[in-house]
Amino acid sequence: MQRKTNYTKEFLFSMGHKTKIGILVALSLLIVTGIVAYVCRDTLLNHYAEGKFEDLEKEYGLKISYARLHMPGISEVEIEQLSVVPNNRDTLIELHSMQVDLNFWKMLIFKAEVKKVAADGVHVSFVKKDSLSNYDFLFKKDKKKIEDENKKDYAQRVSNSLNLIFGFLPENGNLKDFRVSYRRDATYMEVQVPILHIKENRFETEITVKEDSTVRYWMSRGRLHNGEKTLEAEIYSKLPGKVSLPYLNKHYGMQVAFDTLAYRLTESELGGGKISLTGKAEVSGLELYHPALSPEVIDLNRGRFSYTVNVGKDFVELDSATIVQFNKLQFHPYVRAQKKDKWHIIVAIDKPSFPADELFSSLPKGLFNSLDGIKTNGRLAYHFLLDVDFNNLNALKLESELKSQGFKMLNYGNENLAKMNGSFLYTAYENGRPVRSFIVGPQNPNFRPLDSISPLLQTAVMQSEDGSFYSHRGFRLDAMRKALIYDLKSKKFARGGSTISMQLVKNVFLNRNKNLLRKLEEACVVWLIENEGITSKHRMYEVYLNIAEWGPLIYGAAEASHYYFQKEPSQLTVEEAIFLASIIPKPKHFRSSFDENMQLKPWLGSYYRLIANRLCKKGLISEEQAANIRPEIQVTGAAMNSFSLPKDTTIVVLEPEENEK
Repeated sequence: MQRKTNYTKEFLFSMGHKTKIGILVALSLLIVTGIVAYVCRDTLLNHYAEGKFEDLEKEYGLKISYARLHMPGISEVEIEQLSVVPNNRDTLIELHSMQVDLNFWKMLIFKAEVKKVAADGVHVSFVKKDSLSNYDFLFKKDKKKIEDENKKDYAQRVSNSLNLIFGFLPENGNLKDFRVSYRRDATYMEVQVPILHIKENRFETEITVKEDSTVRYWMSRGRLHNGEKTLEAEIYSKLPGKVSLPYLNKHYGMQVAFDTLAYRLTESELGGGKISLTGKAEVSGLELYHPALSPEVIDLNRGRFSYTVNVGKDFVELDSATIVQFNKLQFHPYVRAQKKDKWHIIVAIDKPSFPADELFSSLPKGLFNSLDGIKTNGRLAYHFLLDVDFNNLNALKLESELKSQGFKMLNYGNENLAKMNGSFLYTAYENGRPVRSFIVGPQNPNFRPLDSISPLLQTAVMQSEDGSFYSHRGFRLDAMRKALIYDLKSKKFARGGSTISMQLVKNVFLNRNKNLLRKLEEACVVWLIENEGITSKHRMYEVYLNIAEWGPLIYGAAEASHYYFQKEPSQLTVEEAIFLASIIPKPKHFRSSFDENMQLKPWLGSYYRLIANRLCKKGLISEEQAANIRPEIQVTGAAMNSFSLPKDTTIVVLEPEENEK
């Protein structure tokens, strides 16, 4: 038994001895390998870089060259005289020298994290000549890469992008003579950073912006922190005045200027494969101009966007903790976009009771001209919901409601919202320029009160344009919902769902302001007029029928009746009334309703039957009359003259001075 025990000890001792020897051998090999790698680090680095550069050259059609690439230390990399030139294009990147100090421990797990960088003479030149540019390869992706990207979830994509950004943002460093330029034919713009010094994650630098002969001087400061995954930056003008963004005005006719712009972003993990992006963007003294937005400069004193964005595998969500503020008004929007085959988008805003003046005094100057200077009292509350599932557009939901409590208008502001209650001067516009002005009231011989307009025409127009005009308060959400569904299905803006109230406000108060945000101003004015009962429905419809366009420079029911039929609007037949209602949507193209023999085209038959049935239900015609309605009229007025012109003839709209002559 003793002999067996001794044998076991000898065996274990032998195995332990061999294990120690194996560990020593492995450590020796590792040390030798490390020494060899360190001694040959420049050779290994150049071999690795040449392989990577060769792959990039083949994939993107580039010529990448450098004078020297070496490693002064175990985690330092230096490169000199680097250039990147796309084939048959101008040089894209030139670098005089750069030294990068990497995180050694991150290198051991094959991750790149820049601790310090020193660069001199970094020049990036974007050049476009005609349709060719030296940067178009950046937007080219092969099919396989696109398929691979589509397989990745959104949280992973965002996280990978931010890891790349934060990984290469140095905590300390110096950057000298950094320039980014853009040249397109005769246009030249350059952004230059003479010296950027980063110390302990913080930076401050001067930025020189050159655009043709104009030079601007900006300042920027902020903080970069890789460990916290946080980026903060602020930009403002070095000299007294505002920061004016280049390029936009010359190429897009847009002017953007501000006093200060600040931004912050922090990434954090939520678990379950989800991430959260929190931060804020603030702007002060913002001035914005573009004719598509407003004919005047939009002035926003203060704007703030404090956001929380959650990103998952198949969704991106703007959390309701997000705060949007402009001037005094503040609200919490919620947006969620989720992709399951097709996108499902939800947008919601719930703003509980708040002082009404917070809204109206916060409207940016230059954007809502008709409401500028308005004074209100009382409280408002707003609810909005848009739920669009592109997998089932018919299930689209649209909710919008602005409730008031003790609301009262103290001052109309720039525009007299009560002007429709009496006689007023109406000016019609075409393409932003006035074409005709006339009085809407008894002083105008062509004005007709409602009781002088045939009930047939009144009802035909209303049933065609807005059948519930007398029962709604300015808006028909169901009509807007159906119009939106139709537009999304047809992938174009073909229907708008406008009510007569909305058309009237657009023409009487906002005719000159044809821009993207006019609908918001239009909605505000409609709500005020309808909610406050500023103008009665009876008077609104009377004004509408006296200013509606029924042909080139033909406005109002009286002019239309005489232009087409040489009679008063009180004398119209059923067929004539339905015809006039049919051309309101496209009054300048009324000739398209006729064939070469001046007869109404057969396709109008369904429209005639629809309106006739509605006239019958209203008790204006009998069932027998409705059944016998046909699209048949006889044009006897001045409109006959237009039929002698070729169909592709443009009918010129004259300036008011020429009309008066």
